Amino acid sequence: MKKISKSTSKPLDINDITIIDDSKLKKAIIAAALGNAMEWFDFGVYGFLAYVLGQVFFPDASPSIQVVAALATFSVPFLVRPLGGLVFGVLGDKLGRQKILSVTIIIMSLSTFCIGLIPSYASIGIAAPILLLVAKLAQGFSIGGEYSGAAIFVAEYSPDRKRGFMGSWLDFGSIAGFLVGAGLVVLLSTLLGESTFHQWGWRIPFIFALPLGIIGLYLRHALEETPAFQQHTDSTNSQQNSDSDTSATMSFKQIFSKYWKSLLVCVGLVIVTNVTYYMLLTYMPSYLSHNLNYPTDHGVLIIIAIMIGMLFVQPVIGLISDKIGRKPFIVGGSLGLLVLSYPAFAMINSDVIGLIFLGLLILAVLLNCFTGVMASILPAIFPTSIRYSALAISFNISVLIAGATPTAAAWLVEESGNLYMPAYYLMVVALIGLITGFKMNETANQPLRGATPAASDKSEANEILTEHFDSIEQKVEDIDEQIESLQEQRQDLVDQHPKLD
Repeated sequence: MKKISKSTSKPLDINDITIIDDSKLKKAIIAAALGNAMEWFDFGVYGFLAYVLGQVFFPDASPSIQVVAALATFSVPFLVRPLGGLVFGVLGDKLGRQKILSVTIIIMSLSTFCIGLIPSYASIGIAAPILLLVAKLAQGFSIGGEYSGAAIFVAEYSPDRKRGFMGSWLDFGSIAGFLVGAGLVVLLSTLLGESTFHQWGWRIPFIFALPLGIIGLYLRHALEETPAFQQHTDSTNSQQNSDSDTSATMSFKQIFSKYWKSLLVCVGLVIVTNVTYYMLLTYMPSYLSHNLNYPTDHGVLIIIAIMIGMLFVQPVIGLISDKIGRKPFIVGGSLGLLVLSYPAFAMINSDVIGLIFLGLLILAVLLNCFTGVMASILPAIFPTSIRYSALAISFNISVLIAGATPTAAAWLVEESGNLYMPAYYLMVVALIGLITGFKMNETANQPLRGATPAASDKSEANEILTEHFDSIEQKVEDIDEQIESLQEQRQDLVDQHPKLD
């Protein structure tokens, strides 16, 4: 990693451009994506096992209430995510991204592992669902610092011109983790049979999280701190009287006061992305099996096929966003969600396998529009000094709202008897995404706030420098033209009114 000078008060020169080490960038992406994959591995397993967990931990309830109760246990941990975001965000801005991400993956893997060890309700009674809730709360606390920290880690390691493509691999890890979790559930239920799987086989996917966590911890612990944070730390140490925009001690009151517009943009983006995510990948398996009486294995296989397709689309959208920008995907995805949610659910409810697949595919492509650019947009909204704190708290407040999606959707369908309630839910959220998409600033190919430009190599650094000076020259020419125009206007006034001369 080539170090750069930290001063931003002087004109940009070649030494002010960070040259990103490609091998370190790849390791950073793998380490960050693996932790995110672990988070969504649990979401995938839990979503696909909701009906089994309902029977294991809530056996006295009706089948409908069992599913709602299991999904509610999934949603309750979102209440502590803002607390986790607050704690890990402050520590991440003070101690560094790498240290905090090592801590979050330890807590996350251990809490997921513990779920696989909890005895059933038949064995220990009410203590069983209580222990399940405790484990989920521990997950929620750790996840509060996970995605925001991982997104920042990748963004601060990425060259400006490739941040969209590099960032897309973070949510590639999310989808892959979800896919592995869902696939493992299907494989085990097929190999073990329904009876054995319900007795103890469901525990295996949760136990599998421990070795994944150990691998992730090893990869994260071996990484260096991000270039942007190193740059900020060096600058802070050398400038004792830095202003509030570069100070690591800015209070949350100051953050909300100074960056409230950025916080609202972050909230809007996260809500539209995560509501769509949870609706499609967490709620739909239960919707297909419980509400549509579709064979469980068939419904799971369709979702798995959809997710495999999403893996291929994900990096493509990130790559294209580096060319045309992030805004077109946010606006286009939100507009598509608004217009196509109802037709998509009409296909899903048709009881025709081809149409069911097509309806889910529509929702999946729209979801890709958001996930393909989210990890590159969110870190770019805030400056380096408060990036982790601001992003973690706003992200997790948004996820707190979005996390209620599976429970809310299940409850709305049960109470109304209307199978199109999830579509209406998505259409309302699409309006939030549409407004946010129009209001947000374009961040593609721009340096992160509070950091100097980052390039892949010296050749790209020279191109950035050339563009920088071309931009300055253009601004000078524009100013000269304005001056010339003002002089002409002055002369016209003098000609009309000689006494003004």
